[in-house]
Amino acid sequence: MTPPTHLPAGAGAERSGAVLSRLQLLVTRKLDGLLQGDYAGLLPGPGSEAGESREYRPGDDVRRMDWPVTARTTMPHVRRTVADRELETWLAVDLSASLDFGTGRWLKRDVVVAAAAALAHLTVRGGNRIGAVVGTGAPAPPRAGRWRGAPPAAGPGTLRRLPARAGRKEAQGLLRAIAEAEIQPGRSDLGALVDMLNRPPRRRGVAVVISDFLAPPQQWGRPIRKLRVRHDVLAIEVVDPRELELPDVGVLPVVDPETGELHEVQTADPRLRRRYADAAAAQRAAIAAELRAAGAAHLRLRTDRDWLLDMVRFVAAQRHARTRGTTR
Repeated sequence: MTPPTHLPAGAGAERSGAVLSRLQLLVTRKLDGLLQGDYAGLLPGPGSEAGESREYRPGDDVRRMDWPVTARTTMPHVRRTVADRELETWLAVDLSASLDFGTGRWLKRDVVVAAAAALAHLTVRGGNRIGAVVGTGAPAPPRAGRWRGAPPAAGPGTLRRLPARAGRKEAQGLLRAIAEAEIQPGRSDLGALVDMLNRPPRRRGVAVVISDFLAPPQQWGRPIRKLRVRHDVLAIEVVDPRELELPDVGVLPVVDPETGELHEVQTADPRLRRRYADAAAAQRAAIAAELRAAGAAHLRLRTDRDWLLDMVRFVAAQRHARTRGTTR
């Protein structure tokens, strides 16, 4: 539920285009400055090219034991492998109506575009390809009154595939298409969106799902687990602070962007605010648990924080984990 907003036609596309135009310089300057070093990708697979050997550490894959070096040194060693240089990255970008909201420095939609821009910058090098599938919501079914239990499921919405291509110019075109996508009323089927990354089967690469994950976990958990069998999966969860707790501002009109239903909430009631915060914490814990069970890496970006700094810290932590023999 979000405070109602009224934007002129085309304003969302113009705003996203302006955000995208500022992102290129920001991402290039900060990511190149903070993440210099040998190319390793954002979440690269282990690869197949042999690299150097190092001493075995608890948690290392015993299938990578370097037996000749182990025999010569009498100390167990494992063989490092070099990630494939030509990487294919696919983005599943959820642009449901709930993403067209924000009370912090950014709209959630802007953070989605920003994350996609940073991912493109990190992966489009040396002939690497990047593609995307984009979901932009689905109209809610006709209302004949209040439902008991969950409302009838809406359709999968508008799902668009942007083919994977190499080159910075092509990546910029892909980002422009994402930024200018028109969000439709209603909720897109996140499970169907993720399933588009499973069809047709592709060689091992990186799959990134960018969403607020407000859809029930049972809708998207299984497709992500299926995706994880073949690819390294990164889930980027976009969160606004008002989705975690309510401010004390008296009577607050809120509207569900996916159904258009309007409510008035008395936020001066501390018990209501506490119940809201508890329910929100439980919801986020369920999302994190489902992603962890699926084996996906999980990055949470907030609209009231420096999303780029959070991405830098995440990439650095991933690289540090790989040097210690772990990936999660």
